[in-house]
Amino acid sequence: MAVAHIRMISIIGFALIIVFALTACDKEPKAKKSGQSIVSVNGSEITMLQLNDEVRRSSIRADQYETASEKLLESLIARQLIVDEAIRNKLDRTPDVMQARERANAQVIAQAYLQGIVSKIAKPSKAEIDDYYQKNPELFAQRKQFDLTTVRVATKDVSEELKKIIDAAKSVDEVVNWLDKNKIQYFRSLATRSSADLPLQLVSMLREKSKDTIFIINEQEKTVLISVNAIKDNSVSETAAAPQIERFLINQKYKEETDAEIARLRASAKIEYLNAKVPEPNTEKSGDQLPIISPETLDSNDNPSGAVSEGVIERGISGLK
Repeated sequence: MAVAHIRMISIIGFALIIVFALTACDKEPKAKKSGQSIVSVNGSEITMLQLNDEVRRSSIRADQYETASEKLLESLIARQLIVDEAIRNKLDRTPDVMQARERANAQVIAQAYLQGIVSKIAKPSKAEIDDYYQKNPELFAQRKQFDLTTVRVATKDVSEELKKIIDAAKSVDEVVNWLDKNKIQYFRSLATRSSADLPLQLVSMLREKSKDTIFIINEQEKTVLISVNAIKDNSVSETAAAPQIERFLINQKYKEETDAEIARLRASAKIEYLNAKVPEPNTEKSGDQLPIISPETLDSNDNPSGAVSEGVIERGISGLK
């Protein structure tokens, strides 16, 4: 019951953001909706198709259907009441709402078209999965776990003197002692990352120099100092890695197909850049620059290990010394 109640509140809140993009304006006649009508709210019908769609999106279990469907129906009624009142106050005619409506409409149509492309993509074969596993040992068979100490300081406090201290230091403790002595604020923490979580360039450097080096990553207003405490084996068997590799390869195929389709459409389209200040994109990489929505079934993370890279360690490797 609590989960269903929370979901109802979430749906109502979400409706306040997108509802105008999905409803007709007050000056247009109300169209007859397809499906069995189950509730009429000020003349606007709520159908069984709408309720079933809400149930499907909620991913509820079969034994929760009766209770959850009642809550979801009430949320649909609440949403319709909000829509009616918003339209009565002509909020559906504001520039922001009209723009959001156009954007939502374009996204829905584009997503439907891309879903057709996805449906034609074949799952990777066992041979493809095996090949990827064998060619990427650092992600699986030879995966390593790095136990790290990180020290974050404001970039403005990274003086030439501090850089010299870091260069000469044999451990991160020496750097921390200097920071304490000079009353420079910092945040020290421990982190554990695997070679599948980190950029390969950083993994190579961590494995090569290990405890002898303090790595520096510049991240605009913050600078992160990284010291390796230990390196451990963290291998993953081919059987365990197979589902993760499959998701990655499907996502890769999806990107290739959508890039090819966008290139085909661009080639046959007449595109004119009317604003001289907007540079024309490189058409060879145009697929990377468009806000295409990947299907929900695909893992948008490019990391084939399935791990989610987070924190400053994974970013800004160009700032490594």
